[in-house]
Amino acid sequence: MISALQSTVMLQGFLTGGGLIVAIGAQNAFLLAQGVRRQYHWPVALLCSLSDALLICLGVIGMGALISDSPLLLQVARIGGALFLFYYGLRALRSALKPAGLETSGDAGRSLKSVLLTTLAVSLLNPHAYLDTVVLVGGIATQHGEQLRYWFGAGAVLASFTWFMLLGLGAPRLAPLFRNPRAWRLLDAIICLVMWGIALRLLA
Repeated sequence: MISALQSTVMLQGFLTGGGLIVAIGAQNAFLLAQGVRRQYHWPVALLCSLSDALLICLGVIGMGALISDSPLLLQVARIGGALFLFYYGLRALRSALKPAGLETSGDAGRSLKSVLLTTLAVSLLNPHAYLDTVVLVGGIATQHGEQLRYWFGAGAVLASFTWFMLLGLGAPRLAPLFRNPRAWRLLDAIICLVMWGIALRLLA
């Protein structure tokens, strides 16, 4: 049985993790685009959830302190992540400049392997994700002590799975809207701004 204290700490982890994950970021933008296309959005949602779970677990066991105490590691991660996000944002910008609407004729555009590799890159090459999950969530979790920190981490992991599954469920329902070329170009433009905004914050 879960005690009242464990439940409270788990709820705190759920709310903390949810607050960080729901804010629009690289993973959310990519999953939204895949969901609207109806292109492997469930595997993407699952992989985003598993990636977040891995990073949260690393933070809970103490990796956050190791990363935050290594200026060289932070610098390499920041520059590498910013370069990737600039590249992905450029791709979205190029797509936004094309006068085409959403094509929902299937998954022929990209292979599952390609989509999953991009998902991993968006999830694991983005230092912003490490700061949110490993450093921030992990740091808060360790404040709850040796045992309760795992309940806090479990709550954050549950929030991640809940959010990405809900986003995977809801995004395809927007497909009719994005058959309009203007709506699709607007989404790509927003994705570009999100990616570049995160990249600039990393370099600032």
